[in-house]
Amino acid sequence: MKALTGKTVVITGAASGIGRALALQCAQAGAQVAICDVAKAELEETAGLISAQGGTVFALTVDVSSSAAMQAFAKAIEARFAGADVLINNAGVSLSQLLEHTTKEQMEWIFSINFWGVVHGCNAFLPLLRRSNKAHIVNISSLFGLIPMNSQGAYVASKFAVRGYTETLVIELAGSGIAVSCVHPGGVKTGIARNGRHFDAANAEISAQQVAQEFERIAQTSPERAAAMIIDGIQHRRPRIMVGLDAIFGDFLQRLSPSLVRKILILISMAMNKRKFANAAPKKGSSEKVA
Repeated sequence: MKALTGKTVVITGAASGIGRALALQCAQAGAQVAICDVAKAELEETAGLISAQGGTVFALTVDVSSSAAMQAFAKAIEARFAGADVLINNAGVSLSQLLEHTTKEQMEWIFSINFWGVVHGCNAFLPLLRRSNKAHIVNISSLFGLIPMNSQGAYVASKFAVRGYTETLVIELAGSGIAVSCVHPGGVKTGIARNGRHFDAANAEISAQQVAQEFERIAQTSPERAAAMIIDGIQHRRPRIMVGLDAIFGDFLQRLSPSLVRKILILISMAMNKRKFANAAPKKGSSEKVA
C-alpha cells in the first residue's frame, strides 16, 4: 500500500464499522489519519487503536450535516498537517420505512448526513486536495445506490444522490490530478442499522437492536474486508468500487437486465409486505378489535 505512505487521509464516520477499519488500515499503510464522527467516545477509541499501533492520528468530533463544522474540520487539518491527500466521505445513517409514511423531516434527516455530508466534505476539502500532487475523493454510496429496495426508499434516494453527485465529479475533475471514486458496498457487518430508524409496514417503530441482529445475520462482508477493497480501489484509482459479492452480482444483474431486476425486486417487495402485515395483524383469538 505504498500509495498511502506519507499521505494525509481524512475519514468521516470513523467511530466504528467501515470508517474505523479504513482508519486503522490507512495508518498501517503509513498514512497520517484525520478522523471525525459525532460519537465522541467511540471516535476516541478509534484514535487510541491507531496510536497503539504507532500511527499518527488527529480526531475531532464533527457533525457532517453542518457545512460550518466541516469547514472548521478542514481548517484544523490544514493547521495540523498542512494539507490533505485523500478524502473518504464515509459517514452515513439508515432509515427503514415505506415511502408513503416517510415524513419530510425524516427525509431531510437522512439526506443531511448521507448526501449533504458528502457535499460538505467535498466543498470543505477540495481546496486542500487541489494542492496535493495526487489527490483522491472517495464517496460511499451503497448497493442501494444501484438498485432500489422495499422500505428503503429514503436511504435509496440519498445513496442514488451520492452516486449521481460523485459520477459528475469524476467528469468535472478529470485532468485535475484528483481521482474520484464512488463505493457501492453490499451487506457489511457494521453498526449502521443499530444507529438508524426503523418502522414496519404499519409504520410502527421497530427496535434498532432487532433490525441490527437481522442485518448482521445476512451481511456477508466484514468491515475489515470492505476497507481492504476500498483501499485497493484507491491504489488503482478506480472510479467505481464494488464491495462484496452481493454488490458485484447486483451491479452485474442491473447492467444485464434492469427489467429483470425490477421484476425480482417487486416479488421480494410483495413477499416482504405480506410477511410484515401478517406480523403486524392481531393474532387469532386476540380481544383487539379491528375497525
